[in-house]
Amino acid sequence: MIVTRTPTAGPRICLGLIFFCLQLGFMPSLSEGYNQSQYQKFQKNILDYRSRLNPDFKKVRRQRTRYIIVHTAELGLEATLRVVSRGKQFKSGYKTPGGHAHYVIARNGVTYRILDKEYRADHAGRSMWSGQENISDVSVGIELAGYHYAPITASQYTSLGILLASLKKDYNLDDRDVLTHSQVAYGKPNPWFKKNHRGRKRCAKNFDRSQAGLGQTWKYDPDVRSGRLMADPELARVFYSPSSLAATRVLGSTSLPETPVPASPSLAETRVLGSNIISATNSAWSISGEDYDSQTTVYLLPDGRTIPGNRITKTIGWNRLPMNTKVLLNQDANPAVVQRQVQTPIKTISESMTAWSYAGPAFREDTTIYFLPTGRVFPGSKIVDWDDLPQKTRLLVGYKGPFPITSDQTAYKIAGTRYKSSETIYSLSFGQLKTGDQIADFGDLPRGTQIYLPVSMKKNQ
Repeated sequence: MIVTRTPTAGPRICLGLIFFCLQLGFMPSLSEGYNQSQYQKFQKNILDYRSRLNPDFKKVRRQRTRYIIVHTAELGLEATLRVVSRGKQFKSGYKTPGGHAHYVIARNGVTYRILDKEYRADHAGRSMWSGQENISDVSVGIELAGYHYAPITASQYTSLGILLASLKKDYNLDDRDVLTHSQVAYGKPNPWFKKNHRGRKRCAKNFDRSQAGLGQTWKYDPDVRSGRLMADPELARVFYSPSSLAATRVLGSTSLPETPVPASPSLAETRVLGSNIISATNSAWSISGEDYDSQTTVYLLPDGRTIPGNRITKTIGWNRLPMNTKVLLNQDANPAVVQRQVQTPIKTISESMTAWSYAGPAFREDTTIYFLPTGRVFPGSKIVDWDDLPQKTRLLVGYKGPFPITSDQTAYKIAGTRYKSSETIYSLSFGQLKTGDQIADFGDLPRGTQIYLPVSMKKNQ
């Protein structure tokens, strides 16, 4: 696996992007929602990442540009930069040659230029819009580091809005030519759809156009309306329902205001919150899209078994996946390792295991407790950007506390007979976390030791 580091020195300004804006005499105006100060800050924050492009990637100039496609990478920043520039390695041995985006925008707003915008990037895969297939041939691709189930940050929206304004000007595009990957991707028949259909990707379904300074958009999917594709119910609700369209002007409408109207909180909630647990209304397809049968999608069954997606058909079958199965995306480790990570009460954030992987929608509740590598401890409700937590952050899901051990409040008085349980967590000095069954001598616990108990466990139980 090739690992590339985020550049800390060298050319910090992507001169090409600045040049095409200035050559055209283009500067985003106040009417577009951005001032000169914001544009200059955006320029200074651009990092040139073109030298990291895989030399095996073949550069081909696009003949025309009709669309700009917004993606969420479904990975953290480091992994996103590695995959889009160097390519993705599969367990089968197949490796893509990279060139999977023109730009990447980090969660702090810093923008990376991966590939000159005039070349074709292989970013959209199997795709169609208004009868046009292979959207990569006619579009610019922008990746937002992060996940479709997490809020896009304000810094990302600011950088994205300025970049979109520049690209629209350069290619003579309008707001309705900006689409998400989930809107244009389509899949072939599978256990849930008998025909070609939308929903192959969930990518950027959390994208709020108004926050990127966009207005006019489509009020329907042209390929679904024409019968070329079947609709995906979830994406249809997110992008084309009356509530989603109320936030912006729609194609052909003259009655809605000229400036974007912020989306309602309820709409934003439905776009960024979901569950990775299979239920009667939440299938493997709803959670993972085309990756439902990937070897990097791992299913954690209620009985404790872990099965990668490419083995479900041969083991139990898709129609027999039990309710309450947890779906974990982008897992490169052995399923047995994933199983241990999920089942231990002290969970650790890594490149492939996010807070959402462990906690689902409970990631931001008071009962999800984060222990940062710095030693600081926060409940989920106090985490401003949970998706940007550093790797090696540990967390407890479904816990309450802390309960400090004192001369009057012993471990037994706090946790009762469960004080030695593997579910009772002790926070020791220097940020150590141990389960009750890992403590050798409860009479020798260091001063300041605190206990965390499962929510279901009563104090003094």
